Amino acid sequence: MGDEMQDILNDFLAESQEMIDTLDQRFVALEADPANAELLNDIFRAMHSMKGSAGFLGFTRIVDITHRAENVLNKLRQGEMKVLPEVVTVILEAVDTIKLLMAAVRESGTDSHVPTETMARKLDALLSAPASAAAAATSPSVEAATSAAAATQSASAPSASVAPTIGKILVGEGAATKEQVLDALNEQQRQSDPKTPLGEILVQAKAITERALEAALHKQDKAGRNPEDDQTIRVETKRLDAVMNLVGELVLGRNRLVKIGGHLEQAYESDPTVRALGETLAQLNLVTTDLQLAVMKTRMLPIRKVLAKMPRMVRDLSQKLGKHVRLDLHGEDTELDKSVADEIGDPLVHLVRNAIDHGIETPAERRAAGKSSEGVLRIAASQEGNSIVIRIQDDGRGIALDKVKAKALARGVVSETELASMEPREIINLIFLPGFSTAETITDVSGRGVGMDVVRTNIRRLNGTVDIESEQGKGSQITIKLPLTIAIIQALMVEVERTTFAIPLSSVIEAVKISRSDIKTINGREVLHLRERVLPLIRLAEEFEIPVDLDRETFYVVVAGLGERRIGVVVDHLRSQEEVVIKSMWDYLDGIKGIAGATITGEGKVVLILDIAELVHNAKTCRTAAAK
Repeated sequence: MGDEMQDILNDFLAESQEMIDTLDQRFVALEADPANAELLNDIFRAMHSMKGSAGFLGFTRIVDITHRAENVLNKLRQGEMKVLPEVVTVILEAVDTIKLLMAAVRESGTDSHVPTETMARKLDALLSAPASAAAAATSPSVEAATSAAAATQSASAPSASVAPTIGKILVGEGAATKEQVLDALNEQQRQSDPKTPLGEILVQAKAITERALEAALHKQDKAGRNPEDDQTIRVETKRLDAVMNLVGELVLGRNRLVKIGGHLEQAYESDPTVRALGETLAQLNLVTTDLQLAVMKTRMLPIRKVLAKMPRMVRDLSQKLGKHVRLDLHGEDTELDKSVADEIGDPLVHLVRNAIDHGIETPAERRAAGKSSEGVLRIAASQEGNSIVIRIQDDGRGIALDKVKAKALARGVVSETELASMEPREIINLIFLPGFSTAETITDVSGRGVGMDVVRTNIRRLNGTVDIESEQGKGSQITIKLPLTIAIIQALMVEVERTTFAIPLSSVIEAVKISRSDIKTINGREVLHLRERVLPLIRLAEEFEIPVDLDRETFYVVVAGLGERRIGVVVDHLRSQEEVVIKSMWDYLDGIKGIAGATITGEGKVVLILDIAELVHNAKTCRTAAAK
């Protein structure tokens, strides 16, 4: 592990240890004061911070436990669950598990060997448990009044907000007598359907005036309205976009102020004004983070809205093709940014259509292969760390490697030598190339060789990745990984010849320190042999024509990935992890390959954000050209 990465790990362990040390005390205090919302928010923020840092460093088990515990805490914050002793006990056990995971990371650098399944099941059981009887109980008088009112209302009226009857309102206001209302009810009962409304019968009988009826109807509507309706408003998406842009600018300003404040504290540590400034900046940092999370939540919507069209599409398509397909949807409550949801719909449609057309066999073929005549298509969505992961899995015929190889050779996209060195998953992912299709016949469903290319293009535009796993005869799984938001991302800041670049953390796998002698050359391309794998290298200095210092002996290689493809980005230094705001490039810079956008750092400098997908593609193109 490089020195910079070790420093980052040490900082993570130190900060997390401080949070864990205070969590035990805070939970005990919370149990004594369950209504303390500020204390509960502090606990939630600490758990959220640990999850984010662990996700960046790849400690998946820490992320899993903290994420589940965070979900419980969020229910407590939202009032969906009471702060009961048994709830606190389970979360404290989760904190103990996190302690064990941290100790394992400190000793061995990984958390993979610590068992967490039992703790995960406990947290899941807590999340799925029904609300306590005390929380759900209703006082007898209220319950009786609600039942009586419900008996006179339409069956469709919600029990939590039943409106009083028109008759009761008119009698209560003195606009009509009980006898007049009873006479009108008897008249209404004698009528055949459709019956005349009670109020109109009273007006026709001249028992009340039309103005009195309008006033009673208005009062009934106001009394029966759901209180939550008054707390919800519709907002145009462009307004939310504008707010998100302003928050992005605020984040940039916050980063700049925190950087300047840090320099002042180092230079004038004893100055009381500087200390006061530091406290104010810490508060500003906290508020800005909370504001950013709040704005992001206003833009989030459940993926259920995207998946709503899938059941009907699967039904119609399977009937059209004479296949029996069952669709299983999981994680429909998983939330993602609206801008991401708007763009992911078309790729999902392509993948589902391909799975039914190419993947799942006909009932006769499935029975001949010893399978059930009904095929299963499973779409599962979940939040993993700071990403949304969507998996589309079928139990069909899978992808034939021989067909993919033959097609790739026929199209000239790879050479025999290169194909021989590729892993099966790399070969399967060749189907994302433009116009690539193994379909023997072209139908109106798929088989034109355009769908998978469209999928990859659209997902790349969202700074996401797509990957395929397949086993012939057993089925395929396509994994899409998307950022929670495409406006503000976590990035690794690197330096090349005093020029700083930002690499999205979603693409970073690891970073290693190497010497000049570690770099080898194969077919004219620089590579690094890293753990039984030959890793193609890209020098950013060469990619962007930056003058280099030829005397440098040591480098850092940031291993970045796109699906199963890996490249090593050669840089001089690793700087820090930062939250950056993506700014689009101007038109005259938009054509630069390998650049996804730009951002402004805490020092006020403009930094280019690398497009890892484009760099991986360029590395493959160069490798293919060199092989020829």
